[in-house]
Amino acid sequence: MCAGAHRGRDRRHRLRRSLPGEAELDGAHLTVRDVLGLEPVAAWKPEIAACPGRLDRPVRWLHVAEATDVAVMLSGGEMVLTTGVLLAGDERRQVEYVESMQRAEAAAVVLGLGRAFRTTPEAMRRAAERCGVPLIVLHRPAPFTRLTEEVHARLLHGRFAALDLSDRMTTALTALNLSGVPLQRLLEEISAYGGGPAVVVNLAHRVLASAGERAALGDLLRDWDLVSRQVAALLGNGPVTLGPDGWVVARLEARGRQWGHLVLFGRPGAAGTARVVGARAAEALALHRLLGERGRGWEEQAAEALLTDLASGTARPEELLPRVRAAGLPTGRRTFVPVVFRPRGKVADLRELVERVLAEEGTAALAARIRPDAVAVLLSLPPDGDPEAELHRLAVRVHERLAARGVAAVAGAGFGCAVLDELHRSFLEAVHVADAALASPPAGPLARLRDVRLRGLVRLLRDDPQLQSFIERELGPLLDRPELLELLRSYLSTGRNKSLTAQEQHISRPALYRRLQCIEELLGIDLADLEQLTSLYVALLAHDAQRGP
Repeated sequence: MCAGAHRGRDRRHRLRRSLPGEAELDGAHLTVRDVLGLEPVAAWKPEIAACPGRLDRPVRWLHVAEATDVAVMLSGGEMVLTTGVLLAGDERRQVEYVESMQRAEAAAVVLGLGRAFRTTPEAMRRAAERCGVPLIVLHRPAPFTRLTEEVHARLLHGRFAALDLSDRMTTALTALNLSGVPLQRLLEEISAYGGGPAVVVNLAHRVLASAGERAALGDLLRDWDLVSRQVAALLGNGPVTLGPDGWVVARLEARGRQWGHLVLFGRPGAAGTARVVGARAAEALALHRLLGERGRGWEEQAAEALLTDLASGTARPEELLPRVRAAGLPTGRRTFVPVVFRPRGKVADLRELVERVLAEEGTAALAARIRPDAVAVLLSLPPDGDPEAELHRLAVRVHERLAARGVAAVAGAGFGCAVLDELHRSFLEAVHVADAALASPPAGPLARLRDVRLRGLVRLLRDDPQLQSFIERELGPLLDRPELLELLRSYLSTGRNKSLTAQEQHISRPALYRRLQCIEELLGIDLADLEQLTSLYVALLAHDAQRGP
């Protein structure tokens, strides 16, 4: 190719880049096949003389021209209509004409027979096949004006429709972002525009968020391993890639860094509409990430949403397996164990610290902050391992990292689950074991339900209104006498050792006796009665549980 041709192509590419959104609107155009399928064209008996396999090329415009140097006026994607009156009798000029169409990236050449050629010129046909330019000949006289009017009307209608959709999406999604909606709400709006499920994945194709009609979304997530491989095969170099059956893959990036993809599983339709939806949705997601809550990454938010749903029981049973698998956790023949870490002090990066330990141990798990002072971990342990040993090792490593900062912590674990339906109960157990362990630390690095005993049971029932009534009945007169309540707590915690209680309370033994007698009189009990003393102890534990975290 000559230097002038290179310069001409560069100028055309610069021109296309200067038109905002044009790449997204390309799909709003017809293809060569679409033009040949229009009603007026059939009457002119079109024949595909060259490159029948390239009829899906997009047509940006129709251009009627008889000049042999028309290529210099093209910017690519045009369908050129000609009678070839200036090409007749000169095969070299016919070949050069087709080659210039190739350099100009014309969509196709339509040659009307009758005025200059009675049959298809063989030199043009061979050149078109060699250059990959579709050559269509019309065997009956064709009023080119009628064809250009119809095609241009369709093209302009498609462009205006795509521009209108682009404006509406930009306005709606920007308003949602500026109002501070969570990622899930924004994705639900994108799903509505896409006409099907929408899934945000990171670069490893792990699902970070999803939205859409429940049944369709469930089918996708259930087979996500297969679907993700099909999505990976679609990835192209452009910002938006179109796939079969209405699939759209949009690259997610900001500030020059790519962090994932948006995949829309919409209804098949116009390619231009799909490109616009993908591009506007990607822009909205990029803005949402930039405006995100305290710089938290979507990976953290996705793990937090899943673990919070598991802990609260809001996740539907049929959704568990697809969501856990899509989150990247192994699910085949695994044992799932939830663990909750509670530090005795502020640790801003507790989740990051736990994730580093998990990565060093090579443990498959999800970690997330489920409330300001607690980090939950869902472990997926292999069947041939020792779950107790892995849990103990993880707890020890986290304790060591926190101890190096001068911070103590407790870890509460639930029971191992072979099926995901049991995870809700196990998560509740882990949460309340960690809470109880915080009030009465266990001897080892990891607390289980058996370690927190009666204190754990009381904390589990602390929100029960019957328990509140029990506290009032047992401790009522002491609730307004905090000094006596504290003395009773000390007396019971020392095993009714009066000498130790007096030392802890910094009072004399005679003063202790007087206060214990006062407690008996106020409550109407005998502190020597074991059953009454046990009931009092349980009420005191319940009172402490309600005051604690």
